[in-house]
Amino acid sequence: MEQKGVQLNRETFSCSICLDLLKDPVTTPCGHSYCMNCINSHWDVEDYKYSYSCPQCRKTFTQRPVLLKNTMLAVLVEELKKTGLQAASADHCYAGAEDVACDVCTGRKLKAHMSCLICLVSYCEKHLQCHYDVAQLKKHKLVEPSKKLQENICSRHDEVMKIFCRTDQQLICYLCSVEEHKGHDTVSAAAERAERQRELEGSRQNIQQRIQDREKDVKLLQQQAEAINLFADKAVEDSEKIFTELIRLLEKRSSDVKQQVRSQQKSEVSRVKELQEKLEQEITELKRKDAELKKLSHTEDHNQFLHNYPSLSPLSRSTSSIHICPLSCFEDVTAAVSEVRDKLQDVLREKWTNVSLTGTEVDVLLPPPEPKTRAGFLKYSSEITLDPNTANIMLLLSEGNRKATAMRQLQYYSSHPDRFTNRPQVLSRESLTGRCYWEVERRGREGREGGEVVSVAVAYKNIRRAGVSDECGFGLNDKSWALDYDDNEYTFCYNNVQTPVSGPESSRVGVYLDHSAGILSFYSVSETMTLLHRVQTTFTEPLYAGLLVYCSGDSAELCKLK
Repeated sequence: MEQKGVQLNRETFSCSICLDLLKDPVTTPCGHSYCMNCINSHWDVEDYKYSYSCPQCRKTFTQRPVLLKNTMLAVLVEELKKTGLQAASADHCYAGAEDVACDVCTGRKLKAHMSCLICLVSYCEKHLQCHYDVAQLKKHKLVEPSKKLQENICSRHDEVMKIFCRTDQQLICYLCSVEEHKGHDTVSAAAERAERQRELEGSRQNIQQRIQDREKDVKLLQQQAEAINLFADKAVEDSEKIFTELIRLLEKRSSDVKQQVRSQQKSEVSRVKELQEKLEQEITELKRKDAELKKLSHTEDHNQFLHNYPSLSPLSRSTSSIHICPLSCFEDVTAAVSEVRDKLQDVLREKWTNVSLTGTEVDVLLPPPEPKTRAGFLKYSSEITLDPNTANIMLLLSEGNRKATAMRQLQYYSSHPDRFTNRPQVLSRESLTGRCYWEVERRGREGREGGEVVSVAVAYKNIRRAGVSDECGFGLNDKSWALDYDDNEYTFCYNNVQTPVSGPESSRVGVYLDHSAGILSFYSVSETMTLLHRVQTTFTEPLYAGLLVYCSGDSAELCKLK
């Protein structure tokens, strides 16, 4: 437990740059402490930026802070050294095969604590002390221990290479600069480092921007995958319901046909049996009569024969001819059902081809990348006009119903259920699906600079039109999305949630919509296009472009792009 406490104290009084106990401790204005040499070396590298940062909290200072030795910390560190907190095993202090060894130590060498770029020597903590105590050595450049110090020595002149030849793109010493590199474009190594450092920072910014772009793409793909699952699940659920209804309908029709056939079967069989019984009765009677006649015919007494003959009963009337019902009536039922089957198969075959083709389109779900230039956006430009039947009576439409101007004098419009009654809003006549792009030009009242209150929006057709509730306002409900411009500031609003938007101010706003991908983007349009805000969602209905112009004399116009 004691050792654990010692380690904690050591970390508390260690420099976060060299990770060792503080040496000549100083404290920055932000409150963090470092070795004087470590923080100075760190800021020497940042000289070209004209700003200086704290390695721990990243707070920046426009002027290089003046650092004074923190005497209280220095005393505490010395006390800690005396109590043995810096003591470590001998094996830990000595340099191993992978370590940089002190060039001054004799015999078994200690680990180097720092390397000097001026001396081109690596020092252990003990032999480094003179660089902190001797005034001339304090100016030397100390860095992390390095095994590559000799690479800074010119192999030809055995001098330190402090010059960079831009002509030959290599480090040289001062003798090289006056001999084989004479007349070449040369600068100090520090100046070249500063130049390359700026290039490096630019490359890092580019990489970081690309990382952000790819992370956004990954998020879009994740949202697209969620949308795929949502729509696929709904399609399966709906199709199962429809097929269930279709199966029930077929089962009902099958039951009806079966009942009709059985009913006809019962009727015909009953009629046939009735006729059969009558015929069997007639046969019995005829056989009896035939027996009487046979008996009479065998009478030998002529007188008796003649006497009995008149008494024979006459034959009853024979049953009418039998009508045989044709069995084709049942065959007609089979033929009719077969015809229904064939037609259903044809319909299913034709429609299933459409279903399959629709399904193949689902495979191509990754939307094309959003254009990067205005020329790329203009490929999707759409001719949009404003619908007079939706315009509030405070708005005057002009320029072929492309421009809306807020007026003090109310406009006379006929009554229409699509009209916004209490908000100075208007929707487009055209519905928007697929990929579309349009631009809106904002103008303030003549003689006034800025201060317009204008909203550029999209909305579903079923957004509420009458009343003053949030259900009618662009961006105040779940049926509309709006970029508001008010008092020189942008705000994005959806479902009454406002999101501050930063970006260059411009009188023209570009709107890009990819309906199927659920992407809605707003751009500030000038010589370049700057993304102000992007929405990734799922649009369930066609959208309509919308404008709100609040202040009298201000206007917003759908620009002609072709």
